[in-house]
Parts: sequence; structure tokens; C-alpha cells
Amino acid sequence: MTRSEGPPVGTPDTKYAAAPTGAAIERAAASLRSHGLEVIVAETGDEARREALSRIPADSEVFDATSRTLEEIGLTKALAELPGVSLLRPKLARLDRKTQASEIRRIAQTPGVVVGSVHAVTEDGQVLVASATGSQLGPYAAGAGKVIWIVGWQKVVPTLADGLARLERYALPLEDARARQAYGVGSSLNRILIVRREHQPGRTTLILVKQKLGF
Repeated sequence: MTRSEGPPVGTPDTKYAAAPTGAAIERAAASLRSHGLEVIVAETGDEARREALSRIPADSEVFDATSRTLEEIGLTKALAELPGVSLLRPKLARLDRKTQASEIRRIAQTPGVVVGSVHAVTEDGQVLVASATGSQLGPYAAGAGKVIWIVGWQKVVPTLADGLARLERYALPLEDARARQAYGVGSSLNRILIVRREHQPGRTTLILVKQKLGF
């Protein structure tokens, strides 16, 4: 999602903020596991934060994707305090975007570990991520050595069609409102990554939290 000078995109459809049933969570978790992802079902954000931190190898280079979810569970702060870990975001901020653009792209797209969230998870095991520039999509899809996603349970939906609708009708309006408050301009949905299977064992972990987190 990115900034836009157009009118507000609308009111979020609150049905996409509802908690799923226990059966829906079980179906989603089982489907994701059958598709090669490690899935952890956490009761709280604190538990999810501990699970995420325990899966980051020592001396890793870590890129934390911009995420309301990470902020809400305190993971952004915890990463900065994790011994032996090199956070890439501060390093990237020190580089000149005009003269070091190639280095910025290389560093951001190939971290040892990328930590973030997603916008929808389907009960048949598909994961959807919306983006403006696609900067986090490359590491998620292939560039990162390890992927860790923390996901609030309200993001579980029955089908791919429901997932796409959730992006348009719920996540985008909330991000649009946030961007207008923060930057004075709105947002738009430009790119969507759909992950259906992980072929590299142990690469991708999805921590599904039984709390409403993020957009």
C-alpha cells in the first residue's frame, strides 16, 4: 500500500474484524502445515513474541517489515534489544537513496530473517500480503533465509475470495485512514502476494495469535 492524493477509500467492513471459530483456526493451521509451513497457535501476543524471538538464530541479520502487529505485541522493541542480532532497518536508514540505491535493494531483499505480518490467511492454507512497493514481498517470497509471520486471528477467512475482499474492504480503509493521519495523504493497494506452499522445510513460520492484532 502506498500514499495517494485521492479521496478516502471508505469505511472498513467490520465483519473482517470478527474472531474465527476454533474449528476455522484448526482447519487453517492444518492446511498451512500440509503446505510446508510451521504453524504455532499462540494464546497471547506475549507468547507470540517469545515464540518469534526463539526462532531467530544468533548473529542473524534481521529485517523487520513495517507492521502494526509487531508494534502491538512489543516485538519491534524486543528485536532492537536482542543480543547478537543485526537489525537491517537502521543500517538502511543510514544509506543514501540516490547514490546507494542498489545496495539498499540488495540488503533489504536478502535478509537472513524477515519478520512481519500478513493481511489474510485462508482455511485451505493460503496466505495473502498486500503492499504498495512490494519491498517486503521479495524477502517473503524467496529472498529471505527465514520468514516469521505473526498474525492476529481475525485475519483467518474461509476462501481466497474472502481474503482478497478483506484486503480491499478492511485492511485498505484502515491503512488509508492511518496514512492520512500520519502523512496527510491516503493509501492504495498496488501489489498482492499469495503464498500457497513452502517448498523449503523450516523456512517459514506463521504464528497465529488468538487475539485481534493489526489490520
